[in-house]
Amino acid sequence: MNIDQMVFAFAGVVVLVGLARGVWVHPFWFLLTAFAGLNMFQAAFTGFCPVAKVFKALGAKGGAAFR
Repeated sequence: MNIDQMVFAFAGVVVLVGLARGVWVHPFWFLLTAFAGLNMFQAAFTGFCPVAKVFKALGAKGGAAFR
């Protein structure tokens, strides 16, 4: 997997966890989903994603969006 695929997979897990916990634990968890969405939105314009930086530091190979 390259960094792009890893970021998409991580974002998907964060969204699903936020939704599940918001439904079954407390609605406050929907903020996690909102945070993930806002981060993806800003990354589309700025190219900056904190998770991509972490994956790069761990040695993942670059992708088209995050190098």
